[in-house]
Amino acid sequence: MDSRLRSPSLEELKALRRPVQNVNLVHAERLGAVDRLAIWITDRVGSMGFFMVIFIWTAAWLGWNALAPRPLRFDPFPAFVLWLFISNMIQIFLMPLIMVGQNLQSRHSEARAESDYEVNVKAEREIEAILLHLETQADSIERILKAMSSEKRP
Repeated sequence: MDSRLRSPSLEELKALRRPVQNVNLVHAERLGAVDRLAIWITDRVGSMGFFMVIFIWTAAWLGWNALAPRPLRFDPFPAFVLWLFISNMIQIFLMPLIMVGQNLQSRHSEARAESDYEVNVKAEREIEAILLHLETQADSIERILKAMSSEKRP
């Protein structure tokens, strides 16, 4: 039999196999408390719910301070200095946390992609071994049939 067509044995395939790990669990175990907080904030801030809260808060704030009776306004139109200050503070505190959370989510995504690649390589190797075994079996069956047909001819 040709050496390049030799199919790997089951033991050889098992030796190449590393145990499959759940990358989601591995990633979660490696996260510290601050990392979990950053991901939690990134997940919440990147949602339509958070957008709606900010939108409603902004509309209410600006509407009240533009349309309410003058003595009840606390952040006078048109400057809205307090609203700008609070909005900028929210942005200053959220921006680094969102970036950290996105970096952590990116690392998790890369780990999942690497795991998928490893599984695909394993599957390809095993499929190749199965195909080689099938070819070997087909060749053996052909030889047996030829031998049987030559024995029947006198």
